[in-house]
Amino acid sequence: MNVIVPVRARLGIEVVHDLVCPWCYLGERRLMRTLRRRADLLTDITWRPFLLNPDMPRAGMARADYVIRKFGGEERARRLYASITEIGKAEGIGFRFDLIRRTPSSVDAHRMVFFAAGFGMANEMVEALFAAYFTEGRDIGDIGVLVETAAMLGLDGAEAQRYLLGDGETDVVHAENLRAHRLGINGVPCFVIGDGHAIAGAQECEVIERLLDVAAVDGAL
Repeated sequence: MNVIVPVRARLGIEVVHDLVCPWCYLGERRLMRTLRRRADLLTDITWRPFLLNPDMPRAGMARADYVIRKFGGEERARRLYASITEIGKAEGIGFRFDLIRRTPSSVDAHRMVFFAAGFGMANEMVEALFAAYFTEGRDIGDIGVLVETAAMLGLDGAEAQRYLLGDGETDVVHAENLRAHRLGINGVPCFVIGDGHAIAGAQECEVIERLLDVAAVDGAL
């Protein structure tokens, strides 16, 4: 006798993020850790761009200048970064803010995530770009760095370079940023799960898991 097994529904997860946001890196790690222990859930992740520094020049700016503009001085930034570094250790992230010499525009990095998504590798690209910036101090606004990252993941570096040298999906990044603000999202990370269940901040795994369960139940109704 043939038994028809019902198709399991896939749960959509939208992650509104910026690749120069350390809290987004923490949130990404916690989301992935949660999903690994919830293998019973089938999920599709969509990475939606947010621009913490929408007026940042495409060439970026010196880190020292950015710290003064953003935090008012080095001492305040140092205290905040020390706190984030301690939190990161629990997630296996070795934050090295001291290695960052330039704060980039994240527009091209977001575009690189779109590029990788076309090959089913958006998750891997997001993790690689976070690691490159926050643990290696690399300038993820630099096309050469982005191309190297694509090649490291097994993607075609020459194709990635051609894509970045064009304007493909630049407007999409800005449109997504505008969309987020229109939806009332003013800080990241923000997770939108299933049919509109949303939560902001780098939440603990237990909080994310509860939201996944609520969204999964609602989706089954």
